[in-house]
Amino acid sequence: MYNRNMALNCGIVGLPNVGKSTIFSALSSAPAEAANYPFCTIQPNVGIVNLEDERLTKLAEIFKPQRTIPATVEFVDIAGLVKGASKGEGLGNQFLAHIREVGVIAQVVRCFEDPDIVHVDNRIDPQSDMETIAIELALADLDTLAKRRERAERSLKVQAKAEQKAAETVLAALDKISAALEAGSPVRQVPLREDEKAAVYDCHFITMKPQLYVCNVDEAGIRQGSPLVAAVQQRAQAEGSEGVIICGKFEAELASIENKEEKQAFLRDLGLSESGLSALVRAAYRLLGLSTFFTAGADECRAWTIYTGDRAPKAAGTIHTDFEKGFIKAEVYAYEDLLRYGTEAKIKEAGKYRIEGKDYIVRDGDVMFFRFNG
Repeated sequence: MYNRNMALNCGIVGLPNVGKSTIFSALSSAPAEAANYPFCTIQPNVGIVNLEDERLTKLAEIFKPQRTIPATVEFVDIAGLVKGASKGEGLGNQFLAHIREVGVIAQVVRCFEDPDIVHVDNRIDPQSDMETIAIELALADLDTLAKRRERAERSLKVQAKAEQKAAETVLAALDKISAALEAGSPVRQVPLREDEKAAVYDCHFITMKPQLYVCNVDEAGIRQGSPLVAAVQQRAQAEGSEGVIICGKFEAELASIENKEEKQAFLRDLGLSESGLSALVRAAYRLLGLSTFFTAGADECRAWTIYTGDRAPKAAGTIHTDFEKGFIKAEVYAYEDLLRYGTEAKIKEAGKYRIEGKDYIVRDGDVMFFRFNG
């Protein structure tokens, strides 16, 4: 059975009218409903985006394959959140159900002034906005926790020792998590043992998910910086996260330009080296601990997404489950060596073409060919 190339699944969240849908449309080039009133977005819009990677572009130039397939990112534009969402206010229930399904949360924070676009609190205050969402997500997790605690306490009364011991592990983990949530800390910052993490995995706590912040600025904010952005960056840093600066209107213009040279000129004009999409995806990759390896040949050049630290058989299984089951060895060289030597033959001559076994930990940028029984 073929495995779908792991898509980075990123949920875009935020208060109403912070620019979520505008950014989503720009990033995915898929039109999202955007209007100047709360609750415009009810069902989440989903866009699959090809991940730009200069290494794949260069591989395609060298191998001239019949097709080139990049890694993909799945963006999910989730309904705007308001105070009371955890109790069902606004579209809270739908929001919370959809956010549980994503791998990483990208919280869009409004960092621009515009009297024509209303703010739900009638003021531009990024710290307050971030706190509102943090509280709602924590309240939702506390509700999940209470239900899980009830189940665990019932299990304690069961005669079977194994079930009682499992319940004790759950309750110990929930005690730690409850104290953190009530103190305003997300679940991801709670120091849990591996057995405790496994015991509460079925809770799918929202604040266990990695979260980064997207500062939505106007063009002046891109060119000159903004104290509003500084407030977001400060919170992100305190949480061990990242803050990415994006101008939604600028990204929308950039997405409409098809010519690569024109895009680069457009970026240079604003003093940028990359698009907001690239910055956002790289930050999400870092938070999720993801890496990329490549397969390359005359038929196809392709980028594959794996978790950093995955061994060769696991990487092979990303392509096809039979590759992992029947794994024999991997033929490997580094992308940088291809740039240095120019061809696979010269890489071999230089002794840089390697044969690796089951214990090989795949490195970001490896070009690989798998041998397997099957």
